[in-house]
Amino acid sequence: MVISSIDLKDGHVVQLKNGKDLVLARDDADALIAEFNKYGEVAVIDLDAAMGHTNPKGDTVNTPLLKSLLRKGNVRTGGGVRSVKRARELISLGAEKVIIGSAAWKKDPENNSNVLNTEFLEELVAAIGKDRVIIGVDALNGKIAVKGWAETIDVSMVDGAKMAEKYCSELLFTCVEKEGCMQGTNMEMAKELRKAVKCRVVVAGGVSTEDEVEELEKMHCDVQLGMALYTEKVSLKNSFMRCLDWEKVDGMVPVIAQDARSSQVLMMGYANKEALEKTFNTGKLTFFSRTRNVLWTKGETSGHFLEVVKLRVDCDRDTILATVIPHGGVCHTGSWSCFGADPDERSTLERLYGTIEERFANPRPGSYTATLDGKRVREKVEEEAEEICEADGKDEVIWEAADLLYFVSVLMYKEGVNWQDVYNELDRRHKEKE
Repeated sequence: MVISSIDLKDGHVVQLKNGKDLVLARDDADALIAEFNKYGEVAVIDLDAAMGHTNPKGDTVNTPLLKSLLRKGNVRTGGGVRSVKRARELISLGAEKVIIGSAAWKKDPENNSNVLNTEFLEELVAAIGKDRVIIGVDALNGKIAVKGWAETIDVSMVDGAKMAEKYCSELLFTCVEKEGCMQGTNMEMAKELRKAVKCRVVVAGGVSTEDEVEELEKMHCDVQLGMALYTEKVSLKNSFMRCLDWEKVDGMVPVIAQDARSSQVLMMGYANKEALEKTFNTGKLTFFSRTRNVLWTKGETSGHFLEVVKLRVDCDRDTILATVIPHGGVCHTGSWSCFGADPDERSTLERLYGTIEERFANPRPGSYTATLDGKRVREKVEEEAEEICEADGKDEVIWEAADLLYFVSVLMYKEGVNWQDVYNELDRRHKEKE
């Protein structure tokens, strides 16, 4: 599948040719990650950090933007990750994986010793786990390239990859000569690498057509795209569809809908290419009815649409997991989920927040929620916090806690904060303490 790339330099989103020459710069990082994350993972690379342009704390001019992006999608990040401390920090900030480049290699190994920086890699794996580590096997003239691709190590890319595989869950192969040139990647090197290792392989550098994406997919390689996306030579939507195995179930794929707020599985249906195309175009989950032989968008009669947040494909490329925001019960029986017997959604913080959101968007006559302005809701949070502290007994605590959570949710909505943002912050704090 396709991994979209967001490269940061001097506080901007950029694309470089051969890692040096600026081709484009833009300032719409938030919009980019919102769009890219719908179709797959996103790689966010701090180029200034990779080039060593950091302050004593290891930060660059890109750091504030990087921190923001790490919380907004399924993000892997790299660029100048040269210490275990930095890797742990990035994980704690929300990165799912870290990409290790130059730090994984020794420029001048003594007495024909291992070119891998094994001491660092062993410490790294112990600290964050092998499954969170990606090692870059960037190649220049067939050799491992380091230090912002300015130098090479006297070891072939394939030999280096075989050694590095022990310390990572993925290898990121970038053909430096092809990077940003839009002239295609080195398919032979990609093929050689794929045969040499067992772990996941991601190919970057020069991929410029959807045919190349599909060819690499057939080789069981994922593709990291930058320039091809920004110049619209490659469509994420088309690439997503071309990477699916449509033949396994007669031109269709199973689609599992999962609640973005609670992670509850809501339903399962089938989609053909036309249904998936409509899903992309409308943002509402659409299926193909095998019994009626027609497309149907969930909610087209009930109004209970499934708003698509992101789509992910399983390892066999024959099943889609659709993360959605449901607008009402999903099952025809009235249940919130087709896999549960409850007549309605169980109460959750996300459900409460959704109700508050609806009250402000479509105020009903007599709605108390809709009358709450910023000043009043803050007063109520203070009042309810005091009351829960004074509560006596279990029942009173439950009652006051419910009131407090309601007003806190309203305040959060007013400030553009949702409960997932809070969960992400709690996850970040948890990771810091691991």
